[in-house]
Amino acid sequence: MGSFTNLTAADGFTFPAYLAQPAGAPKGAIVVVQEIFGVNAHVRAVADGYAAAGYLAVAPSTFARVKPDVELGYTEADMNEGFGYKTAVEALPVPGVMADLQAAIDYAGKTSGGKVGIVGYCWGGLLTWRAACSLTGLAAAAPYYGGGMTVPAEAARQPKVPVLAHFGDQDGWIPLETVHAFERAQPGVQVQVYAANHGFNCDHRASYNADAAKLALARTLAFFVQHVG
Repeated sequence: MGSFTNLTAADGFTFPAYLAQPAGAPKGAIVVVQEIFGVNAHVRAVADGYAAAGYLAVAPSTFARVKPDVELGYTEADMNEGFGYKTAVEALPVPGVMADLQAAIDYAGKTSGGKVGIVGYCWGGLLTWRAACSLTGLAAAAPYYGGGMTVPAEAARQPKVPVLAHFGDQDGWIPLETVHAFERAQPGVQVQVYAANHGFNCDHRASYNADAAKLALARTLAFFVQHVG
């Protein structure tokens, strides 16, 4: 079990992040980027899982600049509420929430004493992709079904670090043809497609797919072992 700590971005904004410590000395760190539902029980469990694998795990609140202490479930009402917060964050002046992700990366590297990877889900997958392309201090990035990352403007970005991207072939939010277009635009990115829907990693959602989640996690852990430690 982890606990919350406060981080401070370069502009002085202070925001909470869930911190999960490994049992022994960390072999590196993983920044875990939330969906549109806040740093909820599922995201905290994901961070705990990376800590159990030997990493210092940090899950920053990416809604904090527009709404503190967001913790939603997965009902339609929750989805609508979370989408509103996400829209507000996306409308922030540049660099917006990217400054908070940079602060989380810096903290993770300093605290763990090792390399830093980043993983994110849904909107967090998009932020993970942007982080791989624009932020510093990362060694690897693993976006899961990043909503919006396959549109041409995002696919035109150039990652600075190795990227492993996970998608589902039944994802109504990310049409498969756009995944293939992303793959063509980014031949250096490892793209994995699963027989699954959006949110397949989340065991709190109806779209959870245990087989796809297990395989994607195994691939992600192997990827982080290779690039983070």
